[in-house]
Amino acid sequence: MSILTTQTIEYEAAATPFAFAAMTDSGDHTVFTTTNTPLSRADAEPVIGGYGLITGGAVIPAVSATNNAVDTAAMELFAPGMTGASATTGKITIAADTDVACTRGSATNTHIINSVTVDTSGAVAVVAGTATTAFSETRAAAGGPPLIPVGSVEIAQVRFTSTAAAAVASSEIYSAVGTHQERYDYPSSTVDYLNGKLTFGAALPLIHTGPVAKRVYVRGSTPVFSEIQNAKDWVPAETADSTTSETNYTGTIAASISTTLNQASFTASMSDGVTDSILGRTGKRLIFRFKPSRNGTAYQLTQGFLNKTRTFGVKANPVGSFTIAPDQASVDFSS
Repeated sequence: MSILTTQTIEYEAAATPFAFAAMTDSGDHTVFTTTNTPLSRADAEPVIGGYGLITGGAVIPAVSATNNAVDTAAMELFAPGMTGASATTGKITIAADTDVACTRGSATNTHIINSVTVDTSGAVAVVAGTATTAFSETRAAAGGPPLIPVGSVEIAQVRFTSTAAAAVASSEIYSAVGTHQERYDYPSSTVDYLNGKLTFGAALPLIHTGPVAKRVYVRGSTPVFSEIQNAKDWVPAETADSTTSETNYTGTIAASISTTLNQASFTASMSDGVTDSILGRTGKRLIFRFKPSRNGTAYQLTQGFLNKTRTFGVKANPVGSFTIAPDQASVDFSS
């Protein structure tokens, strides 16, 4: 048991931007992390997500009826590392393409899958699988879809069972999201801004050479903290469960359980209550860092909208009562 005497409360006074950077697969292909933490949301939202198609990109049989060829519609991708992608949004526009050649099998190995992709240079490119006598849904297996290069985006597959050169049939083109096509918004994901984590609703398929999952990137800002002078009474944002009950002839049982998240709060004596720097940050979604010991390694982060109530007493310091409407519960860090 100890009495804390050197606590500090710091607020996000500014933010330092960083350029798009690849996130690291934690190993389960579901959670991806960044070393740029925590992620600020005060002045701009981070741009974060996995490579994939945003709009367009329809693949159809070649209008020219050229044998073994398809046409691709213009499309927009989220692929920050591709040549020509926006350094701000991570998006890239790919022009329509025509007579994109696909590969057929041989007389003895009739079944082959072609992956229609956009490569790292921003060009439409076809990657052919290994032909055999039957289709497989296993990547890189004979008769299966090929592994595509890291940094490419798959937009469709063309599957042939005939070896004779001919116009591609619509029935030979497959573009189901998540199976034959990579989309930027599939599977869905959630962001833990304080820990710098992006968690997908399902494991990303290992369809790229390695095999590895598609690339996941983030661009944003990290906070610059300033200490709040003369602050006290820090209350973190924490969850609490409550139970409602119902009484029956045989007794009382739980009817439902609900969880609530309280607002974080603190108070601070101010200089004049008008020009204090923290007042200019009210209404913004800030990150606060609380240290139980100024010289220790442990700290706590809380992110949310800052609100204030000021009191101007007679012959007394102006006092600000601050609340933080949180996005999530406060997170503890040991170092």
